[in-house]
Amino acid sequence: MSDSLNCDVLIVGGGPAGLSVASHLADGISSIVVHQDAEIGRPVRTSGGSFLRDVRALGIPSDLYQVIDQLDFFADHEQASFCIENDKMVVLEITGLYRYLAALSDPLDRKLLLGTKFLSTQKQQDGLYLSQVRSRAKGTQTVRSKYIVDASGWHSAVLDSLGLGHKPERMGVGIEYEFPRGNFAPNRAVLFVGATALTGYGWIFPTVGNTLRLGIGVINPDTDLSPRQVMNHFVQDGHAARYGIEIPEDYEVNAGIIPSVPYESKLVYDTIIRTGDAANFASPTVGEGIRMAIEQGRHLGRDLSAFINGDKTAFTRYETRAAKKYARDYKYGYLMNQRIAGYTPDRWDQAVRRLARLSEREVTQMLRSNFSAGLILRTLYLSLRSKFFG
Repeated sequence: MSDSLNCDVLIVGGGPAGLSVASHLADGISSIVVHQDAEIGRPVRTSGGSFLRDVRALGIPSDLYQVIDQLDFFADHEQASFCIENDKMVVLEITGLYRYLAALSDPLDRKLLLGTKFLSTQKQQDGLYLSQVRSRAKGTQTVRSKYIVDASGWHSAVLDSLGLGHKPERMGVGIEYEFPRGNFAPNRAVLFVGATALTGYGWIFPTVGNTLRLGIGVINPDTDLSPRQVMNHFVQDGHAARYGIEIPEDYEVNAGIIPSVPYESKLVYDTIIRTGDAANFASPTVGEGIRMAIEQGRHLGRDLSAFINGDKTAFTRYETRAAKKYARDYKYGYLMNQRIAGYTPDRWDQAVRRLARLSEREVTQMLRSNFSAGLILRTLYLSLRSKFFG
């Protein structure tokens, strides 16, 4: 079965980036959002870490996040603890957040195609794109659009279809078990490194729904291990007890993938524009990017609207704004990511020892991948001090 749909903007991907583009298109601009999952926000594909001041600035309702002000880092034989007072973190309730973002564009001329896979696209002589999508309910359909937003995450499905880009060769791959929080403090988060999560890191995040998210991520192909293999070892070897948690027999499994490659400033290919993970909008140190996806998705919605309405500088503005905000910090963050991916457990012990000497502000800057000159010099000093004096 085949039929045809028409819109101004086809958005491939119903995550935070694609949904934010749709919600910030101007009145009178029609969009279709193609989302491969049957529901918005399900299954969960991200741990949901972010920062309080950012989600407040984005207008995210407070019932969609858990505030974190206690952060503990663990290596095999070292620990560093921080009471976060100024730049508090949050754990987002992913399903509720994505549905909130989707609802923002409900009043607009937007159609959601759920359980629908993007297959391919071709540009026609008249400048329009004919894209093929497929769902169980409708079979194969053709979507005719003037613009396409690639918000398909690491798949980069649109760029890949047109030969303009490709799937990343290096990726952070994570798995997460979610279960009742028990006695674990609702304001505390744990990050652990070392033998239990080589090439990556692990996390324990409490949620607003009184659950815990225990996750482990690794970098492929820096390691041949899958996160499930690493998680199995973590559980079987009884490491959970060290952090004050007990893993029940029944738990929900979440999984996700994020690009871990250098930042690329080119975001616009004629009338194809990428955003979110497809544009590498995530902090390279810890792979946290929801706030960036929402913010840049909203910028793209406004800039794309301006372009459609005659402002031919709007796409340049979108690329320039993103590069100014991310390119420099991403350069240093990616170098750090590459370096620590090769750390041995002993090196991680040294790193957490150095981390304990940082201030609260320096730690949150590092997690944000905000690499000021002062933070770079301070980190270098502590590295040299550790090397020569222990």
